[in-house]
Amino acid sequence: MLFSRSLTLAVLGCALLVGGCDRETTADKQPAAGTEAAQAAGGELTGTIDRSRKGSELPEFTLRDAAGNKVELSSFKGKPLLINLWATWCAPCVAELPMLNQLAKEREGQMKVLTISQDLPPADKVAQFLKARGADRLEPWLDLDGELTVQYKLSILPTTIYYDSQGREVWRFVGGHDWTNAETKAMLAEGK
Repeated sequence: MLFSRSLTLAVLGCALLVGGCDRETTADKQPAAGTEAAQAAGGELTGTIDRSRKGSELPEFTLRDAAGNKVELSSFKGKPLLINLWATWCAPCVAELPMLNQLAKEREGQMKVLTISQDLPPADKVAQFLKARGADRLEPWLDLDGELTVQYKLSILPTTIYYDSQGREVWRFVGGHDWTNAETKAMLAEGK
């Protein structure tokens, strides 16, 4: 188990170093606070949409938070689901948070916005990070072992995967995105 976790974390670390979120700056130069700082440190919201996995099933996965609460991804079937994989040290991820929070507020009851942190322990830092940024609609779910990152074969954060109400992938967006613009509205209309 320990070897498996270490291997998973090593693979995740290598993948993010090769194609990661903020590859032109070092971790100590990445911002620890709000959107303006994130954009100044290279948190531009440019990314690409990928429809190559359209129709793929929602993976069987159990999320947890710092308090030990658990939820199965499959429990979100029945309405569209937007899964955002992010980290506190990722400038474009931080830049997206207010927009994802707004989207969660606007689409409450119609669609679930699920943010899943890829941060390493301590787990309670994610909840504090979201609270400090006023992200009151985003829950602090965690992927501490990097298993979901491996499942999705991610090399770039943020990556956002959109599922229809039957739990079938519609598209994924790799990199930062403005989740409040007209393009987003059209993209979300693709999955019911």
